[in-house]
Amino acid sequence: MVRIRLIPKDIKFFDLFEAAGETLSTAAVRLQDLIATFDRLPERIAEIQAIEKQSDELDLKINARLEEAFVAPFDREDIHDLTVQLDDVVDSIQAVAESFVIFDIKEPTVEARLLADILALQGVELSAALRKLEPMKDLSSHLERIHELEHQADAISRAAVARLFHDRGDPLEVIKWRDLYNGLENAIDAAEDAAEAIERMVHKRV
Repeated sequence: MVRIRLIPKDIKFFDLFEAAGETLSTAAVRLQDLIATFDRLPERIAEIQAIEKQSDELDLKINARLEEAFVAPFDREDIHDLTVQLDDVVDSIQAVAESFVIFDIKEPTVEARLLADILALQGVELSAALRKLEPMKDLSSHLERIHELEHQADAISRAAVARLFHDRGDPLEVIKWRDLYNGLENAIDAAEDAAEAIERMVHKRV
């Protein structure tokens, strides 16, 4: 006799959100370490590339659960949006790491280290917020901190680019570093976008 499920299947997503946050935070710390020490670049980049693959796998798992779920804890579009935003951060981190080799950078700047530090701090806050997504308690401080860090990064990035043109160094080096600063800024902006995606999800549940 075939049994028909009458109760909707409520599939949990929170474990995968937490895993995605931890993966993102780990990638950000690996980039921070790469820029701080600036040694063994191929090995460090390979580690970040492996983490990026883990992020892609989590993206696929979340989307698979979304297809299976009759009832989801948040709007499906919001779940998908958050998943995309988290993966975008890791993709941007990988792109920046690879650019140091592609551009044949000899030594990182102070501003690059500062931006990487900010990104790593954002990763910590995002991971903490995602761990609190299920109970939906005490998230606001983490999300506010991510916004504050993004504002700090804006000021550092603008000053760094201005210094590039003010110093009037090798035009090729100016182009390389402008692109690298933009890459770091893109990753930091993506982290803020992820925080905003979480805020939208929470506001709809309150």
